[in-house]
Amino acid sequence: MSIEIAGVRAPEGRAAELAQSVCTEYTDDALYHHSMRSYFFGAAWAQDRGLAFDRELLFVSALLHDLGLTPPFDSHAVPFEEAGGHLAWVFAAGLDWPRERRARAAELIVLHMRDDVAPEEDLESRLLQVGTSADVSGAGLDAFDPSFVEALVTAYPRLGFAESFVRLFRDQAERKPQCAAAKLVAGTWPDRTLANPMERA
Repeated sequence: MSIEIAGVRAPEGRAAELAQSVCTEYTDDALYHHSMRSYFFGAAWAQDRGLAFDRELLFVSALLHDLGLTPPFDSHAVPFEEAGGHLAWVFAAGLDWPRERRARAAELIVLHMRDDVAPEEDLESRLLQVGTSADVSGAGLDAFDPSFVEALVTAYPRLGFAESFVRLFRDQAERKPQCAAAKLVAGTWPDRTLANPMERA
């Protein structure tokens, strides 16, 4: 696998290939494309600032971060990001990653739905937050070169992502009223997501 968007590359190797395979197996194209765009947004943000980051860890976490929203992995007991974190831990164990690295993959996924993490404290978690926020609601989108955004959306089209994603979050909110998704749904997040400029492009 060799993927590059406007000078930003995805990692190569078994972990990245398997993460992509799992994501395409269990998500529809809209959610898969979101996962890929989330990685590229985060990676581009780091590259633009000259920040060295763990490309493989970010990619694996980005490709697995929303699997807790899919029927096979949706949990009635915990929020989707926590279910996704557990899934990432198991996935990483299958790759024989050390326990600390398994925990890091899980941590990135859980923290992407929490308060902003300072990049100097946890760069990869911040990158996943940046990537998902830009792609979902357009938060921070003005930090990216428009030509990069255009190339990214051309490679991984939106496919009505915003509407389907808002529906997924509303479903989570209804069934798990104390979760982070419920707090977002109760505020302005749905409107901001549906108004994401990339959805109108």
